[in-house]
Amino acid sequence: MSRYNRILAGGFSLLLFLSLISLFSGAQSLTVKTVISTLINGGDADFIINQYRLPRIFIAVLTGIGLAVSGVLTQGIIRNPLASPDLMGISGGAGLSACTVLLIRPDINISWLPPAALLGGFSAALFIWLLNRWHNPSPARLALAGIAVSAFLTSCINFLLVLHPVEVNSAMIWLTGSLWGRSWDYIWPLLPWLIILVPFSFYLAWSLDLCALGDETAGALGVNTQRLQIMALASAVALASVCVAVCGTISFVGLLAPHLARLLVGSRHKLILPAAALTGALLVLSADTLARNLAPPLELPAGVLTAVLGAPYFIFLLHRYKGW
Repeated sequence: MSRYNRILAGGFSLLLFLSLISLFSGAQSLTVKTVISTLINGGDADFIINQYRLPRIFIAVLTGIGLAVSGVLTQGIIRNPLASPDLMGISGGAGLSACTVLLIRPDINISWLPPAALLGGFSAALFIWLLNRWHNPSPARLALAGIAVSAFLTSCINFLLVLHPVEVNSAMIWLTGSLWGRSWDYIWPLLPWLIILVPFSFYLAWSLDLCALGDETAGALGVNTQRLQIMALASAVALASVCVAVCGTISFVGLLAPHLARLLVGSRHKLILPAAALTGALLVLSADTLARNLAPPLELPAGVLTAVLGAPYFIFLLHRYKGW
């Protein structure tokens, strides 16, 4: 077995192990006998297992995969190691749009949140893209524009919360990136996008490798760089937006997962994508499991824990790439 296959096998085994820990632990700990009996025959723990913990595990894994793949595509197309959906303003646009819907209609069906988040995410991405194309386009300018727009969108969200003090509780739980109360109904708005766009990202992998050599070199080798940028960026925006719609703004997963994957498997996107997907799933599931077990019965939002990990790592990257 090659080193790459061993890494993937180890990551998958760790994900299964962590899933079992998440299933057994929480405000009410469960024994192996209780879990097996409930899964087969039902019982007193049926609600806790089948309606509470299992859907959260699946949603955490799917969200981690979506955010990680979105981060790989964003960094690949912008050719910037500091790029990620949340730092580029994509998550902020999706969050603002979905938050507006939640504050106006707190009882709205979950199926309306992904379209709202997609509208906000694509609007933010288009605005950032136009800012970059307006004058001397470059990866550095695009990243700085994204950070500025992200800060502006965050202030808009805070302003909305002040205007709607009665509905602020439900919106705040969602904005901090929490999987609390997520049921099987939340999987179906997310799953189709991942089924389509994650394989599509593998289709783009070879072109992204060539794009890293520069637009002129990639064009000479037969890559339509403008079309590649549009397809990769649209896929990244869609993946990040639907994840925000389902779980709120879980920060830094799109930044951390691609970097950790590169450290493990190198720089080829065909190798990075599976490793980053596994890493993203591990990050979100670990954060959600810790959120449920640090101070039960209270729950910390998973997004707070990923931010605690991600912020120092971002500072480290700023120092590492200070010549960028």
